[in-house]
Amino acid sequence: MTLFNVRKRSSNLALAIALATGSAVIATAVYPAEAQAQRKKKDKEGDGGGYSDEFRAAYQPLNEALQAEGADVAPYKSQLEGLVPLSNTNDEKIAAGGLIFNSGIKLSDRPLQLQGMELMLASGKVPAEQVGRYNFIAYQLSNAMEDFGKARTYLQGAIDNNFATADISDADLQIAMAENFFAAGQNVEGLSFLEQAIAARAGQGLDVPEQWYRRGLTVAYNEEIVPQVYDFATLWIAEFPSSDNWRDAINLTRNLNSYEAPQMLDLLRLSRTVDALKDKQDYIYYVESADPRRLPKEVKDVIEEAYSADAVSRDDIFVADALTTANGRIATDRADLPALETDADAAGAQLRTVTAAADAFYSYGEYAKAAKFYEKALTMPGVDNGEALTRLGMAQVGLGQYDAARTTLAKVEGLRAPIAQLWIAYADQMSAPSATASIGEVADATN
Repeated sequence: MTLFNVRKRSSNLALAIALATGSAVIATAVYPAEAQAQRKKKDKEGDGGGYSDEFRAAYQPLNEALQAEGADVAPYKSQLEGLVPLSNTNDEKIAAGGLIFNSGIKLSDRPLQLQGMELMLASGKVPAEQVGRYNFIAYQLSNAMEDFGKARTYLQGAIDNNFATADISDADLQIAMAENFFAAGQNVEGLSFLEQAIAARAGQGLDVPEQWYRRGLTVAYNEEIVPQVYDFATLWIAEFPSSDNWRDAINLTRNLNSYEAPQMLDLLRLSRTVDALKDKQDYIYYVESADPRRLPKEVKDVIEEAYSADAVSRDDIFVADALTTANGRIATDRADLPALETDADAAGAQLRTVTAAADAFYSYGEYAKAAKFYEKALTMPGVDNGEALTRLGMAQVGLGQYDAARTTLAKVEGLRAPIAQLWIAYADQMSAPSATASIGEVADATN
């Protein structure tokens, strides 16, 4: 099943990462027998360590009460919170933080857990091998409390400190960062982060999970964020160019734009090329856009493909009538091509004649002649630049001139830009070492 049918529908691809909290942490503290001597020494050294008398007076009895067997933590919550403003040195922060965090676990109190974890991280005394884990726990707690900005800070800390478990990889942390932006309603920022993360992994020669592309594409599509939706579509099909994925990319472009017949035709031509024409309605749109009176051979080929694929019944009156019209015009249309070529070649040829010749030759798969006349049309006043550039690029793709096609299609602006972008993605696919077929070969097989 594809993600983007002609009708819009939502998709939920959010990653869920299991909470790593729920277990106590150990905070190393020096207690009263040695505290005063160490405090004086550390205060003298200026390392921010030691314990104040005020802190010890609050901490020691509280710690002893909570360590007692069967102790009920709930009555001591206010005293635990009162430790926070008293925790000024690094030793005080790590000791108080551990006590507060562990008590928060017993109470299932996320804000209390986060207070404790933040104190410990702020102390600088968390063992180096645990810094990533502690940051990850702080991220989860703040994220669950919907403090998304704080959550991102701690998640980045987990990433920077190489946090990973058997179930949580660096890739999971990256997608979690994007999800954090999305949860906060900062979709553009999330898409930007995800695109950068994709580029970074690809640049390192690492596999990028297909889910990353799908997630970015789904968010951009559902929120109609342009041009990012097309960026993700082309990134996705570049790495995962199945016919179903191509169909999704093409359908979302159709859904997000109000295309007239000329634009729809060039999009459906791409669908046909990548074997993404599947539904009856796709073929009917193609027949309507091409028009059997204008491009009879192309319409005939498309209808016969539809019949062969059992996508359209031979009893469908509209399609059957279109095929009859196409069959009745093909011989005359072919016979007129030499005269049309001569007229379009003439110095005084009108734009309408030149573009008609270009369109006719393209529909017959004669891409060199089509390209020549599209190039000529682009020099003439009144030309539809977007259409002529798109179809020139398509003809160049048909000729296997992929570099030239990319250059041409990159010039397309406005409503046709997403169509051109998809054709560029196809040119990229066909110019890759693994490409085994070209649009010309596909067309030859149907002529």
